[in-house]
Amino acid sequence: MKADEDVRMISAEAPVLFAKACELFILELTIRSWLHAEENKRRTLQKNDVAAAIARTDIFDFLVDIVPREEVKDEGLGIVPGGGGGGSATGVPYYYPSIGQAAPPGMMMGQPAQQWQPMWQQGLPMEGSYIAGTSLDAQGDVGHQPPPPGSQ
Repeated sequence: MKADEDVRMISAEAPVLFAKACELFILELTIRSWLHAEENKRRTLQKNDVAAAIARTDIFDFLVDIVPREEVKDEGLGIVPGGGGGGSATGVPYYYPSIGQAAPPGMMMGQPAQQWQPMWQQGLPMEGSYIAGTSLDAQGDVGHQPPPPGSQ
C-alpha cells in the first residue's frame, strides 16, 4: 500500500482487514485442496489438489492463469483440450461473447447453479486434520480449545 505514490496515509484498520482477508482466502483454498486430497485417499497436499480446488470453485476463477493446466487436465475435471468451437475463444482465458452471441461448446453461461458458501462456515468436521484442536468462532477466527480439566 505504501509503495503507491498516490497513497498518503493508511488507517490502522486497513492492514488488519487485509491480513484477515488473506487468512480467510488461504484457509478456504487449503480446506478445498485438502478435501480433494482426501477424495484421492491421500494425506499429503499436492499441487494438483490446489489446481483441482481452483478448477472446481467459481470464486477462484481469477487463479486459473496461474495454475499449470497439465495437472488440471490429468485430474479429468471435464476440461476439453483446445477450448471447443474455435474462433476468438481458443486460448483466451477469459472470453466474454457479445450480447446475443452463442457461447462456444463446453462453455457455461449465466449464473452458477449454486450460491458459493465458504467451506470454513459449513461446519465440516476437522478431526484428524492439521488444524485439530482448533475451532472457528462466529467471525471465522481460529481459536485453540482449552485443555481438558485436570490435565495441567
